[in-house]
Amino acid sequence: MPYQTAFERYRPATTQVEDALRDSRAAVFWLDDLARPDRPVLTGAHTADLVIVGGGFTGLWTAVRAKERDPERSVILLEGQQIGWAASGRNGGFCDASITHGEENGRRRWPSEYDQLERLGLANLDGIAETIERYQLQVEFERTGELEVAVEPHQVAWLAEEDGFLDADAVRAEVNSPTYLAGVWHRHGTALLNPARMALELARVATELGVEVFEHSHVTGIDRGTPLRVRTERGWVDAAQVVLGTNVFPSLLKRNRLMTVPVYDYALVTEPLSAEQLAAIGWQHRQGLADLANQFHYYRLTADNRILFGGYDAIYHFGGKLKPTYEERPATYTRLAEHFFATFPQLAGLRFTHRWAGAIDTSTQFCAFYGTAAAGRIAYAAGFTGLGVGATRFAADVLLDLLSGAKTERTSLEMVRRRPLPFPPDPIAAVGIAATKWSLNRADHNQGRRNLLLKTLDAVGLGFDS
Repeated sequence: MPYQTAFERYRPATTQVEDALRDSRAAVFWLDDLARPDRPVLTGAHTADLVIVGGGFTGLWTAVRAKERDPERSVILLEGQQIGWAASGRNGGFCDASITHGEENGRRRWPSEYDQLERLGLANLDGIAETIERYQLQVEFERTGELEVAVEPHQVAWLAEEDGFLDADAVRAEVNSPTYLAGVWHRHGTALLNPARMALELARVATELGVEVFEHSHVTGIDRGTPLRVRTERGWVDAAQVVLGTNVFPSLLKRNRLMTVPVYDYALVTEPLSAEQLAAIGWQHRQGLADLANQFHYYRLTADNRILFGGYDAIYHFGGKLKPTYEERPATYTRLAEHFFATFPQLAGLRFTHRWAGAIDTSTQFCAFYGTAAAGRIAYAAGFTGLGVGATRFAADVLLDLLSGAKTERTSLEMVRRRPLPFPPDPIAAVGIAATKWSLNRADHNQGRRNLLLKTLDAVGLGFDS
């Protein structure tokens, strides 16, 4: 392709990248050395009003919100491994107000109710901030907003009409990178937090509110009698209602087996920056950052002034399989390190300490879908597509509304009532995903011009960009 992106034009020396990665560990920064309370394994027979399957953000928020709504309701949460070990503890910690994967995606799919969805999303982020304050959650919460940056000339026009437009000098005064041509600082719609600590703190609050939390209690099935029986490898729970928050993992409901596909996302974290290194890049307002390419990067400062740098590659494996071996992908980590130093050449010599990956539960509408089963006694949400840190709290309220049977503003939304299209089975899905990824990469190398495949996907409601 004749056109080179900024990350190719500013590519650093191979030896610099190799040196920066040499001592990095295959470990999730957020989960590394995290102190965890001992939690029991479910054994034998139990009963509860509500059983929640999954100890990530969806399940944890549902547990907390269920007890806040009805303190007398008995709630059991079952986690197959450990609280927050999967996507909820591995992401970048961007807590976004959007429940539609951004304005463009929301307006394209639900134009008549987008303003309502935006209002509900902002109220949901306010609710997260209020919960953190009320329970004094130690989660490194910073409501600093997100800075979107144009790194190619054609992207500048995408930002030029937005409020708060920053030209090259203004955006580089916020964060200094030679790749930045323009930007917009969305000040109120994004917060940053430590996602693993958020998961553990929500589990703490849930326990204090009376929820019984069991780890290493993999759910093997649900018997649809009266009551429902949720079976694990060593016991069961009889319950009136069940919430499924299994997200990227195979659904316990056959109807949802093709509703999501797992796509692996990768990230690096640096050693802490010195005062001189911080001064070289600015970043005094500590915003989250993302560029505007189809294959985009997200990055941020941690509480101890490391830089987390992730995104770009999104890897699907044939059959939708989930394997720990998929997390070690040297070519991707090398590419991320190259793009990091292309973005911040003034940080030459900085080293990466952690590298890791996690699987995203991608749906064809690129945000969560909802539904019920077993005559309204089972509720589920999945398909957050990388924006679940904030949207899972909204999902928890939707799920509890659905189980209540009451008509609410949330359950009346078309976004909640309408199921997205499922993915086709492999090999069709694998071919389609590969062709789409190739096309997105080609668009990034062709000044944003979308080919026939991408235009067709846009026309039928399956299009995606950052």
